[in-house]
Amino acid sequence: MEPDMAHRKIRAGIVGGGQGSFIGAVHRIAAELDGQAEIVAGAMSTDARRAEASAQAWFLKRAYTSFQQMAEEESRAADGIDVVIIATPNHMHYPVAKAFLERGIHVISDKPMTLNVHEAEELVALVERSGRIFALTHNYTGYPAVRQARALVRQGEIGTIRKVLVEYIQDWLLEPVERTGNKQASWRTDPAQAGISGCVGDIGTHAENLLTFITDLKIASLCADLTTFVEGRALEDDANMLLRLENGGKGILTCSQIAAGEENNLSIRIYGSKAGLAWQQMEPNTLIFKPYGRPQQILRSGQAYMSDDAKAATRLPPGHPEGFLEAFANIYKMVISDIRREATGEKPLGGYPTAADGLRGMRFVAKVVESSQRGSIWMEVE
Repeated sequence: MEPDMAHRKIRAGIVGGGQGSFIGAVHRIAAELDGQAEIVAGAMSTDARRAEASAQAWFLKRAYTSFQQMAEEESRAADGIDVVIIATPNHMHYPVAKAFLERGIHVISDKPMTLNVHEAEELVALVERSGRIFALTHNYTGYPAVRQARALVRQGEIGTIRKVLVEYIQDWLLEPVERTGNKQASWRTDPAQAGISGCVGDIGTHAENLLTFITDLKIASLCADLTTFVEGRALEDDANMLLRLENGGKGILTCSQIAAGEENNLSIRIYGSKAGLAWQQMEPNTLIFKPYGRPQQILRSGQAYMSDDAKAATRLPPGHPEGFLEAFANIYKMVISDIRREATGEKPLGGYPTAADGLRGMRFVAKVVESSQRGSIWMEVE
């Protein structure tokens, strides 16, 4: 890496995310939104023609057909990438991250972090040995209102947290679309590529991460019931679980991809001894604060009364909607700032999901699946 990193754009590469990918384009927009980074190289598909076509569509300077070749050549190039983006199916997250971390390149990866707990444990150790930055794109933590919710919890405005209700429900797998050539559905319902879980690994991990991020509480134990409603599907498409939080609080987490009429309905409600909070991802600029015995307050992104953390995640004046892409870009903004700090010997400030969060998420998935398989018994998570 060049010593003048503080005076140029961060050079990024991407593995996966080629033609037909939803999340690849999201990563590109998020990485480049604030003008601090540019994607210059990619191994966007294992198919040579698709990899080249995808790279040309993005006007990338360098295209590769294998991530191994990309990691090797980019690590030696004078103008090689500083960070790699992993936008592949789950089973490729660990080998790709390993290849780049071992060559001194920072990593930003899609969730869940790996295919299984063993890989997650290995990756945490590898990140520690490498000294590189590793970020996981649990992008919902990037919303200003979510960061305001966490600030209220930390300021003691909610009191002792007693109950949390979090749900993430969709309908896009209501029918067996994986059998109709839908690439996104195909790998997400394939255990070889997705892992031991479908719905929980895909969106339940977001719900778990959101709960933990806002409350600063881990899930101590859980009781889960997983169902596969679509006949012939190899992994669950619906999940319901009871939670016990480490402070003695209780929770309910539900996620589904067969809930007819639902688009991308992620929401969380938190109830403490002093007040409650409510946030919905489909109305992301609004946070409802519910103090006991007093009128509810509608808190809006961009307003002067928001916390410093929420303000730092806001780009526009009040009333100008900011959404999914801006929240995603906030993860990138924090990571890019830390990459610059690391290059100059400063301590990274964090604020984004890390490998430790990814490991916790993988352990959560494993315990959810085990609990359901054993008759929905209570399981300790940590």
